[in-house]
Amino acid sequence: MNTKSSRRTRTLFFASSVAVVAAAGAALAGALGGCSRSHKPASRRPVSAAVAQKSASCRECHEEIFRAWEGTDHALANRPLDPARHGAAFAVAVEIVDGGARFTLGSRNGRPTMTEKRTDGTRREHAPDFILGAKPLWQPLVAAPGGRWQPTDMAFDVKRGEWFNVFGAENRQPGEWGHWTGRGMNWNSMCAPCHMTGYRKNYDPATDSYRSSWVEHGVGCIQCHGAMPDEHRLLPKNATRPAGAPMPAPFFGDRTKWIQVCASCHARGEPLTGDFQPGYLYADHYRLVLPVDPHTYYPDGQQRDEDFTWTSFRLSRMGGHGGVTCFDCHDPHTTKTFLPIDQNQLCLQCHATPGRLQPNGARAAPIDPLAHSHHKEGSTGNSCVACHMPTTNYMQRAPRHDHGFLIPDPLLNRELGIPDACSRCHTDKPVEWSIEAAEKWYGDRMSTRQRRRTRAIVAAQAGRPEAVEALLSVWPTEEVAVWRATMLELLVGAANDARVATIARAALRDADSLVRSAAVRVVGRSSDAPAVLTPLLSDPVRSVRLDAAWALSRELPADSAARRELDAYLALGVDQPGGLALLAQDLANRGQLSEAEAHLTKAIEWDANSPGLRQTLGLVLASAGKMDAAAAQLARAADLAPHDGELAQSAGLAFAEIGRTADAERYLRLAVARVPSLHRAWYNLGLLLAQQRRTLDAIEALNAAEKAAPAIADYPHALATVLLQTGDRRGAQAAAARALAIDPSRDDTRQLLRLVSQP
Repeated sequence: MNTKSSRRTRTLFFASSVAVVAAAGAALAGALGGCSRSHKPASRRPVSAAVAQKSASCRECHEEIFRAWEGTDHALANRPLDPARHGAAFAVAVEIVDGGARFTLGSRNGRPTMTEKRTDGTRREHAPDFILGAKPLWQPLVAAPGGRWQPTDMAFDVKRGEWFNVFGAENRQPGEWGHWTGRGMNWNSMCAPCHMTGYRKNYDPATDSYRSSWVEHGVGCIQCHGAMPDEHRLLPKNATRPAGAPMPAPFFGDRTKWIQVCASCHARGEPLTGDFQPGYLYADHYRLVLPVDPHTYYPDGQQRDEDFTWTSFRLSRMGGHGGVTCFDCHDPHTTKTFLPIDQNQLCLQCHATPGRLQPNGARAAPIDPLAHSHHKEGSTGNSCVACHMPTTNYMQRAPRHDHGFLIPDPLLNRELGIPDACSRCHTDKPVEWSIEAAEKWYGDRMSTRQRRRTRAIVAAQAGRPEAVEALLSVWPTEEVAVWRATMLELLVGAANDARVATIARAALRDADSLVRSAAVRVVGRSSDAPAVLTPLLSDPVRSVRLDAAWALSRELPADSAARRELDAYLALGVDQPGGLALLAQDLANRGQLSEAEAHLTKAIEWDANSPGLRQTLGLVLASAGKMDAAAAQLARAADLAPHDGELAQSAGLAFAEIGRTADAERYLRLAVARVPSLHRAWYNLGLLLAQQRRTLDAIEALNAAEKAAPAIADYPHALATVLLQTGDRRGAQAAAARALAIDPSRDDTRQLLRLVSQP
């Protein structure tokens, strides 16, 4: 969102400074994250002596817990292919279609095989080494050069006993980042950290290869409990703990430390270190992905893309403010719920009258399911989870409950297209029917903070002028830290607004590190950022320190602790195109444009269809003065993102900068066709047309700009200038008066008004 107005009314503006490159970083962080084995076996050496114990070593003393764990999705998250267990899926020579290729399943010498027939007629036989996942589906893992393993996008449905494509009808093609042979599906980078115990990626950028290592397959005991102290490991079976001996990690006195372990895999986040251990703080080793992008989460916080669960849980009042943890509902060893959900027993352990006392000192709201749901007992509509934890299918056949515990709101469905649990169930009814029922049953209680916040976030995501006011109006009453951080992220483009700046500077002292990090990104836009943010380089939480270091990248001494920590973080992701792009942005921000260009060029080789990579390369090229090449990259980015108006606008401005006015007009018109509310594109289109003396077309475009953003003085000021050129002094006078009413400090508008008012 960008509400800052420029006063350049006579020339087009293209932001080619390297500072703009840093602003592209957030759009690329999501690309940092795929699943292969080298033709040489990878090292299985222990990560360290401290974590060398495998789960079987715990069995002697913890037989009951071991049996509860050994058949779970955790235990079977990754394992060697067992012909006795998995061979039946390959037993019949079945041919299945994978995009443009075909796989013939079979076996050779008793070992399952997958023979790929590619579109060019070539064949390649794969012999899966490992199996990824257990139920409801599993994927074969096959070897690839450079120490890689890749999971095929053909998965086996355990319940139906059939093969299917996890990407449905997407038809991913060889050479694409997301094809099963591409980096987006690389097991070493994308899968193994959460499917293996004691995993280390060990990527070598010089050879673009992996020497990955691990302690054991699956999520074993030490992955959650940490290294076993000698005092505990050497105890005889069933012995009591010696006085004074340290307790192993499962007995953290602080329950919030337990949930950090769950979050390390059950959250969508960006790795910061590759070295998370039980007992560590999540925010020291990961950056949580917030519901800023509408393609990742719905604006009300519902899961959309594969978001896992912890972020959703933290967005809820229970997980984000009430102090509830995973272990209030789930047995950590079986992963099942402690109580059944079919009769709401699990939820009523807290919500039965008078309401259970929560860790934050408040009582959970007592709820009578019959009175609350207005549905008969035993029905779907009477189920807490059906309404407040609806499921979304991922990988086509893996349903996952939403953990945001949101209020179903069919009105937001009608207004904004956000799905609601009522309409998901009552598919034979129009959404108006659900709205009427909700209003009848709950009345004013449907006018919730959730509804107001969602509308504000939608306005911000769409870049609408009223977004800042809307976000500021809900900010004071927001209790959940993740939502406050999300709002700040969405206010970055309004960093020069005095009210936003005041809130952000106060948020630098917030108790939650997510809020502090988001505040850093807002304050980082200010001219006094070095003075204000330097103390944050010593924040107790690594993610905040890294965000401060990123904002101050150009000022960091090469030998400082902050620069070393930032460099280590940037080095972690260079096996993925998004990681290379972040490294390139840092280099560009420090003036090393040639090196930045080289890294981005390589990143595009790895992911040629990424609009974000090409946008960033375009900005770097513009910073280097290579405007023709910059315009070409920005145009390609806009072509790759057919609904993105901002990218089309950037391409149009770049073409205008080099005098290619026809291309500039084409992309600016494309921008407003994609997003009619993109007022800055209308404005720049109007200026371009005015420069060509196409005054009627210019007036039309500038009127559209003012209509889309009536609070920005630039637009009526520019309109007054053009109207004056046509001889319409009355219209020019009215437009200049509107501009001056918006911004009384504008001397140029005052002079213009004086000019047009002369007889």
